[in-house]
Amino acid sequence: MNQDSRVYVAGHRGLVGSAIWRELQRQGFRNLIGRTHQELDLTDTPAVARFYEKEKPEYVFVAAAKVGGILANQQQPAEFLFENLAIQNNIIHGAWLAGVKKLLFLGSSCIYPKLAPQPLKEEYLLTGPLEPTNEWYAVAKIAGIKMCQAFRRQYGCDFISAMPTNMYGPGDNYDLQTSHVLPALIRKFHEAKTSGAPKVTCWGTGLPLREFLYSDDLAAACVFLMQNYSEEQFINVGSGADVSIRELAGQVRRIVGFSGEIVWDPSKPDGTPRKLMDSSRLFALGWKPRVDLETGMRLAYTDFLGRLSQAPK
Repeated sequence: MNQDSRVYVAGHRGLVGSAIWRELQRQGFRNLIGRTHQELDLTDTPAVARFYEKEKPEYVFVAAAKVGGILANQQQPAEFLFENLAIQNNIIHGAWLAGVKKLLFLGSSCIYPKLAPQPLKEEYLLTGPLEPTNEWYAVAKIAGIKMCQAFRRQYGCDFISAMPTNMYGPGDNYDLQTSHVLPALIRKFHEAKTSGAPKVTCWGTGLPLREFLYSDDLAAACVFLMQNYSEEQFINVGSGADVSIRELAGQVRRIVGFSGEIVWDPSKPDGTPRKLMDSSRLFALGWKPRVDLETGMRLAYTDFLGRLSQAPK
C-alpha cells in the first residue's frame, strides 16, 4: 500500500472509520474512497457490486457495522445479526470479485467466550459460550473472521482480521439508549453536573473489568497491520491494561467535574466479568498505543462538549 493506492474505508463516518481516514490522511494517502449510508447502502448487494466496479479500490478497511451497547443488543437482536452479516458479506465477497489486493476486517472483543481465561488470546475463539447480552453481534463478527479465512484458503485472498478492544474517542455515539459504557458515562455525568443533580445512577455493580483503546490508536494499528501483517489468524488490538467500571466512573466524574454521588443499580446486567485482550502478538511486531486512558478521556470529553455546542438548540 503506497500513498497513491486507492483505499476504501467502509464506515468512514463512524468512530473507527473516521479515525482510520484521519490516519491515512496524516500519512499522506491521496486516493481515499468513502461513502455515507445515504450514498451506499452496504446491505444492498447489487449496489455494493456497482460501487466496486466503478471505484476499483485496491485496499479495503471494513469498519462499517451496526453497533451498540447492552441495551441496543437486547432490544434489536435480529437487526444486529442480519445487518452485520449483510454488510460484511457484501464487502468481503465484493472485494474478492473486484480483485482487491488486501482487505482488513475489524471484529470485536465480544467474539470471545464469556468466561474465557484472561487475558484473551486469539486461540480462545469458539472455546465456550458467548456473553448473552451481545451474542448476536458477536456471532456476526465471528462469521466475518471465518469468511476472511475461507477466502484466504479457497482463493488466496490477502484478507486479514483484527480484533479491537473497547473503543472510544472523537465522533463517538453518546446516545444513552445505544452507546457503549464510556461515552454513556460522559453524557450522564455531564448532564448531572449541568442540571445540579445530587447523584448519578450507573448500571450493574461496577465490578466488571474493561480495557479501552483510543480510536486514533486503533487507526494507527490498522494501517500498520495493513502494511505489516498477512496471516490467517486474526490479531488482537488492545492497550494492554484494564480498569473496573467503578474506577472508570470515578475517573469520568472527576474529568467532567461532577461533585455528586454515584449509585449502582445491581438489577441491571453487568455483561462479561472481564475482557482484557492479549495483544502480545501485535506488540511483538513493533506497534504500541500512544494515548493513555486519562488523556484519551479528556480528549473524548472535549469532543462531546464540541458536538454539544453544535447541536440544534
